[in-house]
Amino acid sequence: MRFLRLYSCLIIAIILMVPSQGLAASISTKAPSTSPAKSEWDERMELFIEYEALYGIPWKYVAAIDQYERTIKKKSKNKEAESANKRLTAIKVPTELWCGVFNPDSEDNHLTSITFFHGIGLDGSGDGVADQDNDRDVLTSLVRFLGTYGFNSDDFKIGLWNYYKRDSAVRTIMHFSRIYEKFQTLELNKHAFPIPKRFSYSYRSTWGDPRGWGGRRIHEGVDIFAGYSTPVMSTGYGVVEVLGWNRYGGWRVGIRDIDNIYHYFAHLSSFKKGLKEGDIVVPGEVIGYVGSSGYGKPGTSGKFPPHLHYGTYRDTGNNEWAFDPYPLLKRWENQKKQPKPIYK
Repeated sequence: MRFLRLYSCLIIAIILMVPSQGLAASISTKAPSTSPAKSEWDERMELFIEYEALYGIPWKYVAAIDQYERTIKKKSKNKEAESANKRLTAIKVPTELWCGVFNPDSEDNHLTSITFFHGIGLDGSGDGVADQDNDRDVLTSLVRFLGTYGFNSDDFKIGLWNYYKRDSAVRTIMHFSRIYEKFQTLELNKHAFPIPKRFSYSYRSTWGDPRGWGGRRIHEGVDIFAGYSTPVMSTGYGVVEVLGWNRYGGWRVGIRDIDNIYHYFAHLSSFKKGLKEGDIVVPGEVIGYVGSSGYGKPGTSGKFPPHLHYGTYRDTGNNEWAFDPYPLLKRWENQKKQPKPIYK
């Protein structure tokens, strides 16, 4: 009886093994890939480096143009259409430049007619059409256009001006290119609250409050009250555009960050030693110290309690407008990981 039981178990085991062996044979013996999926940052960087290899344009220039376009681009209300046309880059060549000023077809993608009307649209993807919503077509067209001027710094700036017809666009793109060259990455999204957390400070939303000195106006910023000589830090990656005296803001620093937001730090008592216009700064880098300067000729101080006036201005591609920085300040103040102050 015991022998029969063992024999039955053996037969059942053999039967169960047959289909499992067949299944095992159909499964690939390759080990699963352990390499992480590429991020959109990585894919974009690879594309920019590819165009540097193809056309000789430094990748930092392509990245800077893309970032500038990204910052002035209006968000589409039609999210379905936006997601359906998923692109890596944000560059959009103006229709009249793509198709040609006198081209009656604003959606023309035929190379022959675009060339006839002196448009710059080209086929960079090899599908035979010049698609205004295809990354490779757009990059090829723009890079070839700028390439007619050259890719050294001065020639590139001339090409940019002839493309955008706006001095501030040229300046901002060149700032961005310097930032990308220094850090060798597109991922520059860290921020810092402008006052180190270990110092005592207080603030509330004062955006839009009336101001009277120098004429009636509204308050374009938030006042952060702190003691004299409290360190003031850069809130992001950017370039110092303005440094000096302003009769309203006193000793002040203006920084354009990688998101094309102009950050205005005013009423300082002094600047960080050696800081100058054109310097690249990082989140947490000390740029000056809290004071009460302003409301008069250079050196005027003490007309109000010491505080940092912090203002933010957004470039839309056509103009620049102030917006309330309070939500940004609260977000940066509450983030778990705070950059440590950098004094050097």
